[in-house]
Amino acid sequence: MSQSNKVLIVDDQYGIRVLLYEVFGKEGYETFQAANGKQALEIVKNESPDLVILDMKIPGMDGLEILKEIKKINTDIKVIMMTAYGELDMIKEATELGAITHFTKPFDIDELRLAVRSQLVG
Repeated sequence: MSQSNKVLIVDDQYGIRVLLYEVFGKEGYETFQAANGKQALEIVKNESPDLVILDMKIPGMDGLEILKEIKKINTDIKVIMMTAYGELDMIKEATELGAITHFTKPFDIDELRLAVRSQLVG
């Protein structure tokens, strides 16, 4: 692998963003973080991440809107949704829009690491 895979973490909760940024950085990924949709889409345009971990509930532009925009920019970017709620209708819609899987907060960090690894190695 000549260059490391790029992972973008999009969450308005600072603690979760930093935790995931550190975890995936230690895993050897080139890691980016965004607190909102505008930042996330700038990074998607400029850095072309391989995978985005995207929170469903973000002030301003919600996760589904961000997911739609990411897929307009590059349909190959893999997206894992995160939600703190049991929003089954939103999760269903996210899957229809191209999200590969979802995690409910609080999530198991090892399961999330495994999901990311399986998407980027496979």
